[in-house]
Amino acid sequence: MVQETVPVVVHPFSKYLRADMMPHIWCQGCGNGVLLNCFVHALDELQTDLNKLVVVSGIGCIGRTAGYMNADSFHTTHGRALAFSTGVKLANPELEVVVISGDGDLFAIGGNHFIHAARRNIGIKVLCANNLNYGMTGGQQGPTTPLESVTTTSPYGNIEHPFNLVHLAAASGATYVARWTSLHVRQLTQSIKKMLQKEGFCFVEMLSPCPEIYGRYNKMRSGLEMMSWFKKASVVENFSDPSKAEITQEKIAVGEFVDIEKLSYEKMVHEKISKINEKAIEGVS
Repeated sequence: MVQETVPVVVHPFSKYLRADMMPHIWCQGCGNGVLLNCFVHALDELQTDLNKLVVVSGIGCIGRTAGYMNADSFHTTHGRALAFSTGVKLANPELEVVVISGDGDLFAIGGNHFIHAARRNIGIKVLCANNLNYGMTGGQQGPTTPLESVTTTSPYGNIEHPFNLVHLAAASGATYVARWTSLHVRQLTQSIKKMLQKEGFCFVEMLSPCPEIYGRYNKMRSGLEMMSWFKKASVVENFSDPSKAEITQEKIAVGEFVDIEKLSYEKMVHEKISKINEKAIEGVS
């Protein structure tokens, strides 16, 4: 009797992920898996060398991404993903350093690190999963929670004006700025590819559904209901004024907002070091 051999089926993106870390911890309907999927697709389409890739994340639901990526990665302390990444990029400018973190980590406790990393134009690429609340710690309002949204700490509706993240990134000096939702998978993948090929500080925001907490409090109890909101409210406004790129129940402005060229901080640092060393050698001789 001939024994049949069972073919080994290998996932086409298995080399990018740590199988021993699966299954992931994300809730049903969460958008974090979409962001990870788009990121991996972008890496594959660009044939990125994983030996030159560093993925850094902060604290929050999306922070587990660093552990899921089969690359050099670091899960930093709260708000310090960009501070850590700055050190990595300056130590070895040849590395592709990508920060994947959430709105709370990047723009509340990590807000100062963000604006100064963008101002310096250091070559770090930032992917932000914006779920409009502190999802991991119980659904408190955060720096991007829309006005009148209900959260565990704003049971009568939020009265704090939220950050407009693409406006903040653009005003701080980022060379590439885009926003999409988890519904816009093709556009998001293309934006990730574009930022990975650019010089300087780049920022891509993905509006991510959080049906288990934010959605439940705001009459969207499933991922499908939140995606329906994204579909109904999203308006593509490429290269429009980022200061007017609002996120409300009625309208979500998406698209590319900034795409400019500017010399990166790490290049300027190492050029300065070379010039100082040359002068020192001349002085000795």
